[in-house]
Amino acid sequence: MKDTRRMKRMAKAGRTATAALSLTSLMDVFTILVLYLLVNQSSGTVLDPPKDVTLPDSIVETQPRETLLISVSNDLVVVQGEPVATVQDILDAEGDLIEPIRDRMAQLKANRIGASAEAGDTSTEVTVMGNKTVHFKVLKRVMSSCTAAGFTKISLAVNQK
Repeated sequence: MKDTRRMKRMAKAGRTATAALSLTSLMDVFTILVLYLLVNQSSGTVLDPPKDVTLPDSIVETQPRETLLISVSNDLVVVQGEPVATVQDILDAEGDLIEPIRDRMAQLKANRIGASAEAGDTSTEVTVMGNKTVHFKVLKRVMSSCTAAGFTKISLAVNQK
């Protein structure tokens, strides 16, 4: 008699309904995942250096912003697409201030501030793309000229590893 009750209980326990997947919840999860990937897919800005500039490699976490751009190759300094000075002239110059760079930067700063009312903090930012073989003395003088023109936030562009 004990065995039959036990057998009935075991048979009843074996007949439990299996759990079904809720497709609505699964669709919600996939929708959120797709939206997250779409939003974060294009969050970075890519700066393409000129052909004659090879950037140094670095482990960097911050993304670049849209700023004024200075390119320093092995023989030429270009401010916002316009050649301003040669590297040899910078090496031969006395002192840290390079007048053509400072003058061009001051001109661009005046144009930016006059053109937009929201120029605030971004008008004092500059990104320097220096070739990795350029002597540091040249980069130091370029940065000093930027500071003299009123650009106080200077970033050096690198390749992200």
